[in-house]
Amino acid sequence: MQDFYEEVLKIKREGKRATLATIIRTQGSTPREVGAKMLVHEDGSIAGTIGGGRLEATVIKEAMDTLAAEEPRTVHHDLTDPEASELGMICGGTLDIYLEPILSGPMVFLFGGGHVSLPLARLSKMAGFRVTVIDDRPEFANRERFPEAEEVIAEGFPSALKKLKPHRESYLVILTRGHACDQEVLEWAVGVEARYVGMIGSRKKVQTVFGNLREKGVSAEKLNSVHSPIGMDIGAQTPEEIAVSIVAEMIRERRKGKGRGV
Repeated sequence: MQDFYEEVLKIKREGKRATLATIIRTQGSTPREVGAKMLVHEDGSIAGTIGGGRLEATVIKEAMDTLAAEEPRTVHHDLTDPEASELGMICGGTLDIYLEPILSGPMVFLFGGGHVSLPLARLSKMAGFRVTVIDDRPEFANRERFPEAEEVIAEGFPSALKKLKPHRESYLVILTRGHACDQEVLEWAVGVEARYVGMIGSRKKVQTVFGNLREKGVSAEKLNSVHSPIGMDIGAQTPEEIAVSIVAEMIRERRKGKGRGV
């Protein structure tokens, strides 16, 4: 069982996804007991078992649907049904299975440890994002300055970028101290897997950086996916207000298709 939970932690750590299926109620004759678990990976492979056969095949499909919806649910299976007997489910009982999506959770990478990053790190943490701060200046990237960050990286961007492993739930926020660093990070960001990429800056700066990257062969499609100027338009001016606008935009992206209509 210890190895099973280690696998769940590995999935979350590596930015992968799965569904945990747990038998929570049984009645009559069933292939496995209450508490039996099966982990269904996003590619359909499994670890553990809830009984095998057609029942398990059906639950794997239900687990994949649950993962796509990113919402937990309970499914009921009646093995006494005549159709179940025809499919080889001959145990003759009923059972309920709780399907719980295992998601890595959103992580925000803040490139730059300046004035906006301070409130942005705090607000991101409050909103449920795990935070990593990267800056090539140790006086701006340190634990004292960012106590809420899970990781603080104080080294040059070229070497730092090689160590980062963003995934589908990563949010890349670019707010370094200058055009050159922003462009360097953005060129990397549009080439990796991420849920959100945003870059701070005036429209003139954005046009300059985008133009430079187009000349280097970066496609218009990739650049059009970048949120820049970054943040929702709320008339933000102070670092704190800008941070609010960025977190609001990240939340909107995170909850896309799941929020309240406006």
